[in-house]
Amino acid sequence: MRFIKCPRCELNYIPEDEEYCPVCKREMKGERHEELVELCSICNENPVMPGRDVCIECYKELTQQQANSRVGSVDDADEDETVDIGMEDVTDIDEIDLDDIQDDVPPELSDPLSLEDEKSKELELDDDEDEFDE
Repeated sequence: MRFIKCPRCELNYIPEDEEYCPVCKREMKGERHEELVELCSICNENPVMPGRDVCIECYKELTQQQANSRVGSVDDADEDETVDIGMEDVTDIDEIDLDDIQDDVPPELSDPLSLEDEKSKELELDDDEDEFDE
């Protein structure tokens, strides 16, 4: 059995022995295709908002309740004392002595780098490579 496109709408595929697709048949009879209306999962009375499972009234109520609960939790947090999480205050941390670090640095890295020195080293390396290529 082969399928062909509906000759009327040219969208739907139908078996070769059919004249039109079911959608076109309904339209030609004058029947309207009614989409199923999904009802709100909370109140089961109103149609849902597009992309949601609740109606607009229930959605407004839910967002208002969430906003009220957030405000309540912020007020509760303000009333609590500070929580000790076991970390030292910043003022209690010892400062790092940079002189101790300078002793650990190898001498070739302790010299300040200059861009000119690096460029001259690169040019020397390029010249050395050119000599080997010849």
